[in-house]
Amino acid sequence: MEINRRVLLGAAAGAVAASTVPAASAAQPGAKWPPAEQIRLWPRRPPNAPARLPTPGLTLNGPASQRELWLTGVAEPVIGVFRPPNPDGRALLSIPGGGYEFLSIENEGLNVASTFTPLGVTVFVLAYRLPGEGWSEPQDVPLQDGQRAMRLIRANGARLGIDPARLGVIGFSAGGLLAASLATAWHDPVYARIDAADEMDARPAFAGLAYPVVSGDLMRVGTGPAGRFDTRRRLGEHTPPLFIVHALDDPVVPFSEPMGMLAAAREARVPVEAHFLQQGGHGFGPRYLSPDLPGSHWPVLFDLWMSRSLAAPGPVSS
Repeated sequence: MEINRRVLLGAAAGAVAASTVPAASAAQPGAKWPPAEQIRLWPRRPPNAPARLPTPGLTLNGPASQRELWLTGVAEPVIGVFRPPNPDGRALLSIPGGGYEFLSIENEGLNVASTFTPLGVTVFVLAYRLPGEGWSEPQDVPLQDGQRAMRLIRANGARLGIDPARLGVIGFSAGGLLAASLATAWHDPVYARIDAADEMDARPAFAGLAYPVVSGDLMRVGTGPAGRFDTRRRLGEHTPPLFIVHALDDPVVPFSEPMGMLAAAREARVPVEAHFLQQGGHGFGPRYLSPDLPGSHWPVLFDLWMSRSLAAPGPVSS
């Protein structure tokens, strides 16, 4: 089954018109982007930059009861830093989805931070570049930002109050493809060394995949070989533990995507935990499932799984 990126875009939108808002405006009380503490990924122009950079845009989208911030035109990718009141050393890079057409920065970024920081997790939200906004070799652009983000966080672990060995990722929808790519292609040479931070390992200690796209060919990004981003086929002994959550009634990403990832992980003997929900649709993030649905408790399950995965011995990256 082929995923239409425009269908993915529309499904997340809630079928209402968007309205432009200033960067500091809030869709939900207290929601704003960018946060006060942030890390710029690239000291100069990002790699693969066009002559004219995209224009940043922040809009409110979704039904009246569920309005949320979307981000487009990421010209200078950043990591938003969200510190817990009682950090336990765990760290999570959250990668929003949006069909590589926009970033669901509130639902799958800010809400991730407000859900997991009370549990002791330091959350980093990645505002990465979108392939269709003029970058050359666009298929490499998200992975460039993902790798660089992992390396910068680890390089600044002491200042950020995290254990670099306990840094993992969670990606949603198209962001799930980037998270899965970091779990399988963290060592792909997609950009030239910038500074000492690039000596750090970009491999996540664990990877959460929420209603994920896991096949690059389904995204139809760029002209490079899509098979590079068929993350199911790239699973191997150095792939970190995987957590999958997906709703069987998802109208956008077929369950064959995460189911194939589960099967590939089992075959490769990669530790994996999967939760397939009877109901949930697409784009539910950590908060938008009705509390009477069992799947609404997936963040609790993910938190427990993170701790168990970090406590267990794992493979050594190469």
